[in-house]
Amino acid sequence: MPRPARRSLRVTANVLGVLAFLVAVFPVYWMVNSSFLARNEIRNPVPTWVPFGGSLDNYRTVFETDQFVNALKMSLMVTLLTVFVALLFAFVASVAVSRFRFRGRMSFIVVLLVIQMIPVEGLFISQYKMLEAMDLLNTVIGLSLVYVAQVLPFTIWTLRGFVTGVPYELEEAAMIDGCSRVQAFFRVTFPLLAPGLVATGVFGFIQAWNEFTLALVVMTREDHRTLPLWLTTFTDVNRGTDWGGIMAGSTLIAIPVIVFFLIVQGRMVSGLTSGAVKG
Repeated sequence: MPRPARRSLRVTANVLGVLAFLVAVFPVYWMVNSSFLARNEIRNPVPTWVPFGGSLDNYRTVFETDQFVNALKMSLMVTLLTVFVALLFAFVASVAVSRFRFRGRMSFIVVLLVIQMIPVEGLFISQYKMLEAMDLLNTVIGLSLVYVAQVLPFTIWTLRGFVTGVPYELEEAAMIDGCSRVQAFFRVTFPLLAPGLVATGVFGFIQAWNEFTLALVVMTREDHRTLPLWLTTFTDVNRGTDWGGIMAGSTLIAIPVIVFFLIVQGRMVSGLTSGAVKG
């Protein structure tokens, strides 16, 4: 391909990439922008693109009561517990189906795919009855239990791909050097699985953090709301919807996810090479 054609193709690809980025980031910008506007400005047919003269009134409304702080604590406890338990079980299961051959292995993998096809709404009644029988309604453990059940199949499937992608010859070389099978796995293979653990952990964190329908069924008490449920308090039959409060609350809800990703994103790169070279 001639050099001018390659340059033109590269410029076109860059322009398309920038346009895709702008389309993806615009809803986020609009959410943050609207959080600084008054209700009449948000409802104005003429959009306010930049919140010049905006205020923090919507954020003050969020912190007027302790509902936001209580919902934040509830969401953090449920999300962290869900991610920890899901990664623990998914790690063990993915290693089992990737490194060992046993009867029912393929059936287990097929069952994981079938579970992913079941609509979450179709399990509400059975999940509610189960938690009610165990006296786990309106509890962190109860909500975390159904979240783990929801996240676990995809987490196992994703981690299985990462475990399978690490050559078993690396462990064999470590065992030749004197390591046991367990030592070879944790010294050589486990560090290479860091990208997979981080990726699935981020997925589980986001899914548990933003989940609404399961929390609506399980957490029926007002003082046990998670953050997505707490956002419904800005909608009132008589007063209408306080979009400024919703936008301010949504902006605050997005911050922990961004912080979590910034903390773990460095490990996604370091895990690609650590453990592959003998020191």
